[in-house]
Amino acid sequence: MLPLTSIVVPTDFSEHSDIAIVYAKEWAVQFSATIHLVHIIEPVVFPMDWGYSPIDLSTVEKQYVDAAHQQLIQKVESIRKEGISIIPAIVHGGRASEEINNYCIQHAISMICMATHGRGGMEHLLLGSTTERLMRKSACPIMVIKVP
Repeated sequence: MLPLTSIVVPTDFSEHSDIAIVYAKEWAVQFSATIHLVHIIEPVVFPMDWGYSPIDLSTVEKQYVDAAHQQLIQKVESIRKEGISIIPAIVHGGRASEEINNYCIQHAISMICMATHGRGGMEHLLLGSTTERLMRKSACPIMVIKVP
């Protein structure tokens, strides 16, 4: 077995992500691994351009990034109190699956631990699945935690 030295946990700050964090913490303790808690900020795409918008999108984006940063820091501080090595990261860019994979390559990550809620039917066909896309192209093994 390859050494498990680093674990990426993608987070959207949902309860599902929190469940993946619980598993990652157990492995981090068992293998003395570092957790990389990664939040991806995908670009906002509007279906139409109306030319004028009363909403300042740069302000909205800044507020979102600030809120994400605060949530990430809170989770990181809580995990550090448990004596676990953790690195926070906010990645701005493209599709979440691609950015997570790129992060793993750039940081020589040993494993990804992520939760999925297992959407099905039309919702899955329309939205796709970050987990599924990542499983097809991941540079490292993925532990998928299915959450009901």
